[in-house]
Amino acid sequence: MARADKVAAVAELTERFQSSSGAVLTEYRGLSVAQLGDLRRSLGEHATFAVVKNTLTKIAASDAGVAGELTELLTGPSAIAFVQGDVVEAAKGLRDFSRANPFLVIKGGVLDGKVITPAEIVKLADLEPREVLLAKLAGAMKASMSGAAATFAALPSQMARLLAALEQKQASEAPSGAASEGGAEAQGGTDTQGGTNGQEAGQAPGGPDNQEG
Repeated sequence: MARADKVAAVAELTERFQSSSGAVLTEYRGLSVAQLGDLRRSLGEHATFAVVKNTLTKIAASDAGVAGELTELLTGPSAIAFVQGDVVEAAKGLRDFSRANPFLVIKGGVLDGKVITPAEIVKLADLEPREVLLAKLAGAMKASMSGAAATFAALPSQMARLLAALEQKQASEAPSGAASEGGAEAQGGTDTQGGTNGQEAGQAPGGPDNQEG
């Protein structure tokens, strides 16, 4: 490969590492061209599978800032699945294909700039697709909002029942208070009348005595 071609290949790989949401490094020793075609189709429309040269890929990974342990895995015939969309879908495709074709070896990868192990890639494959997770999240949020709306809707009726109970309590207390006040006024009136009569009775005998004197 000419130097200019190598520079262009490194630049392309660097851009793929930087623009991809994930990249999975594999070894494809023993796979036929037809099998590689089947593998590419199994990854979905948002992933590409490219055979790479280890030396150039090490340079590109370093330039992209994702080298780390990834460069140590670049041995033997290597190919990388670059994922632009849902990483879970691509991980499922790689896992299922490797189970049916043991010649495909998942060696590791990069997800959001961090190196991940083959075991972590299999765990990704066990997750539900992004669309399903988003649908479940939306359903949970909708249920939560419905519960909150029902609570707010119940508040006016609860307030109405509380006010009715308060009015009923005040109405039940009103007659006993009025009776107590009426009794007190009646007793006060009797005492006043008695005092007046007594005063009149005391003045009656005194009148004739003053006239005689």
